[in-house]
Formats: sequence, C-alpha cells, structure tokens
Amino acid sequence: MHFFFNKKGETNKNLIEQIILEKYNQYYCLAYSYVHNEADAYDIVQNGAYKALKGSHALKKPEYAETWVYRIMLNECFRYLKQPKLLSYESIQDENKGELGYIDNAYENIELQQALDSLSAQDKAVIILRFFEDRKLEEIAEILEENVSTVKSRLYRSMKKLYHVLATDINQGIAGLNNGMEDKYGL
Repeated sequence: MHFFFNKKGETNKNLIEQIILEKYNQYYCLAYSYVHNEADAYDIVQNGAYKALKGSHALKKPEYAETWVYRIMLNECFRYLKQPKLLSYESIQDENKGELGYIDNAYENIELQQALDSLSAQDKAVIILRFFEDRKLEEIAEILEENVSTVKSRLYRSMKKLYHVLATDINQGIAGLNNGMEDKYGL
C-alpha cells in the first residue's frame, strides 16, 4: 500500500480531475445517448470518473489524457449495455408516462435517436463522436482503438444505414398522413 504519491501520479490525478470537471456535461450527453435515462447516465459518468481517477497512475502520456478518459467513459457505456436489465419503479413510470424530467441536449430528436439505436454500439459511437462531439477521424480511431480506415468505413456504413432508416420513417409518416387525410376528407 502506498501512502505517498509520486509527483507523476499526483500530476496525472490532477489532470484527470480537471478534464472530468471540464467535460462532465459532454460525458453525460454521451452516456445519455446510449441509455436514455438520466439516473443511469449519471451513474455511468460517476463510475467512469471513479475508474479514471483510480487508474490515473496508469496514464503514460499526459497529452492523451482527454482521449484516455473518453475511452473509459465509452467503455462504461458499453459495460452498462451488456448488463442484464432490471426493471425499477422509476423505469416503469418513465415507460408509462414519458420522461419525468426534461433534458435539453443534442440527442433529443426522437426519430434520430431511434435510428441511432438501430446501429451497433461501435457504429453508434463513431456517429456520436464525429457529429455530436465533433471529433476528428484520427481522434475517433484513437478513442475506439481502431485504424482510421476502419473508422471511415464504419462512418460511411452507419451514415448509409441512418439514411435508409430515416427515409423509411419519413415515407411511412407521409403514407400515414395521406391515409388519414383520405379517411377524414374522402380523398
């Protein structure tokens, strides 16, 4: 057991703490985009922050600290999604009555959120990192620990799938609107 931190370990911990405080809302939005539940998103971010601070001594290159923390948060999202789902009183209320609290974030478009949910976790991560978090392809590759070419192909494939899912939703909506007008007005 260590009672004294070395200078590097303490410096890393301070750096990680600063990053978590600065980017907390961004991490929350990331988690919320995966779990669609306020409390679960907060839990994911708290667990990720704890793991990042606890493992700060393992950070070898401080210049990659932000990417390192982001990867931890993303892994926490994936870990949460793999857990068996337990129903709680709050989740049942949310399903029956809608969200109890209002969340103002970039992920609130319901059709887009449903389309994003149709993607695999890795493909969804690429879309979120690129378009919602405005990350460069090189950063995304580093965060996901993949080649840039793999990230590019995931991005292209995911965009194509999103286009088809959203186009289908729009066409079904238009068809439903037309049927409703025909019924109502005898057109």
